Amino acid sequence: MTDTIERIKCLIIGSGPAGYTAAIYAARADMHPVLYTGMEPGGQLTTTTEVDNFPGYPDGIDGPAMMIDMQRQAERFGTKVRIGMVTEVEFSKEPGGIHKACVDNATWVEAETVIISTGATAKYLGLPSEQRLRGGGVSACAVCDGFFYKNQEVAIVGGGDTAAEEATYLANICKKVTMLVRGDEMRASKAMQHRVTSTKNIDLRYNTQVDEVLGEQVVEGLQMVNNKSGEKETIEITGLFIAIGHKPNTDIFKGQLDMDSMGYLVTEGKSTKTNLPGVFASGDVQDKEYRQAVTAAGTGCMAALDAERYLSTIEKTEEKEVTAN
Repeated sequence: MTDTIERIKCLIIGSGPAGYTAAIYAARADMHPVLYTGMEPGGQLTTTTEVDNFPGYPDGIDGPAMMIDMQRQAERFGTKVRIGMVTEVEFSKEPGGIHKACVDNATWVEAETVIISTGATAKYLGLPSEQRLRGGGVSACAVCDGFFYKNQEVAIVGGGDTAAEEATYLANICKKVTMLVRGDEMRASKAMQHRVTSTKNIDLRYNTQVDEVLGEQVVEGLQMVNNKSGEKETIEITGLFIAIGHKPNTDIFKGQLDMDSMGYLVTEGKSTKTNLPGVFASGDVQDKEYRQAVTAAGTGCMAALDAERYLSTIEKTEEKEVTAN
């Protein structure tokens, strides 16, 4: 007796706001989506204690709770949510072709359409104290979490455009922002550097790195070290923001899908279409600009609609071919 490979109409890889929103729309369109959660079910929001800027939650909501809500909504319409990680893919290059995906290095499935929502992983410093206090004052998104530190003293690590932008954003709502730049100059554009240096409540520290994040349950302070002199200094802060970049989770798609120099998937125009027919990308895996839950959800919706239209086009083409024969 031979094993049969499961055929899926719509395969969704990833379970953040993009993946679950895509699942909701795909399920309502009778595409019977199957979603594999990946290593981090719920995505980056599961590491956020409170989400205060997603529409529909006037009192805010706990990040993991919000993702459970999204999962339940997707399942209510018939989405099959499965714990597992897609570890290998073989995409077809032909319109109407069947795509293949291997789950947990063991089981292969086939899909008529694939929606990639694998997200991007924020880069952290790797300090044990930093990892321990993630969600307790250590954050990789100032726009997401900065509001909770209004009129407080915080620190931010990084020297690029994103760090400069987030530092000036924090300076508008926080009492003081200490900015730690590892080198002797910022990597940010001259315009962004000027914004930082002209903002009075940003204390810019060159050649400075984090030595230790202080606090047991929440961030209470920061021990910094000058990487030239070796001199250490401790400051009191309530929040630490890491802005040293993100890594898109696209390794398994290399060689098959078009990516930019940073590894983000490239989509056509305002659509979620990749360079291969029937394969779509949504959320942070193709968005290095905004990286918000609400924008990820929006592109998840777009991906499902694009997939539905693609299937409709394929079906019409096949009908014409049958009629012609």
